[in-house]
Amino acid sequence: MAGRMAAGSAALAGLVRPASDPDPVGAYRTLPVLPELAGLLPNRGLRRGSTVAVGIGHPAHNGGTSLMLALLAEASRTGSWCAVVGVPTLGAVAAADLGIALDRLALVPHPGPEWATVVAALIDGVDLVVTAVPGTVSASVASRLAARARQRGSVLVPYGRWAGADVTLQVLRGTWEGLGQGRGRLRRREVTISARGRGAAARPKEVRVWMPGDRPGRGPVPTAVPTGSTPGRSAARRTSLTLVGT
Repeated sequence: MAGRMAAGSAALAGLVRPASDPDPVGAYRTLPVLPELAGLLPNRGLRRGSTVAVGIGHPAHNGGTSLMLALLAEASRTGSWCAVVGVPTLGAVAAADLGIALDRLALVPHPGPEWATVVAALIDGVDLVVTAVPGTVSASVASRLAARARQRGSVLVPYGRWAGADVTLQVLRGTWEGLGQGRGRLRRREVTISARGRGAAARPKEVRVWMPGDRPGRGPVPTAVPTGSTPGRSAARRTSLTLVGT
């Protein structure tokens, strides 16, 4: 598929250099996110050079993969290049359903033992790098990758246990809708997402977001509901996050 690449570490250096042009005037220091997620981030977006981790919560809550990929949707739609490393189950249809522009998406489903080298190479030339964390990553490797992202102006989004992130997002709980008295079809669910971090993100935040079970346009239009707000105030905030499972 045009724009979609799956590459090994040996070929990455030549592929990623032209992915994103440098910003000579220092504009666009923050990559946009869906409005429903903006309130969780200190700059209401993904600050270039930052590390925003997505934690894996309790399996019953699920939704972590959808949250991880939802962070890419608005950035890719507005012209940023994105990469997803180490998620072999992610397909083009799921990515498109989440609103990700496939012509600006790089997939590295199996980075192999050189995982850190692959991620570092992508950081050099891609605006937003999402990576599944392969087991336990040492503090030194995590620090080197975070430092590289700061230097290159990319955003690193680890999915899994990650120490020292600027912000950590996590799905805390969720409730499905659509089943009646033992029958029906799962259509959407409300999940509560938390944000915690350091510096400007030190104050914990939570937001409730509807995630449909169907593709955008085929089910109810979801709304984000900041915790503590009234339904009337939240009704104007809409998105099309799609649950793909974890």
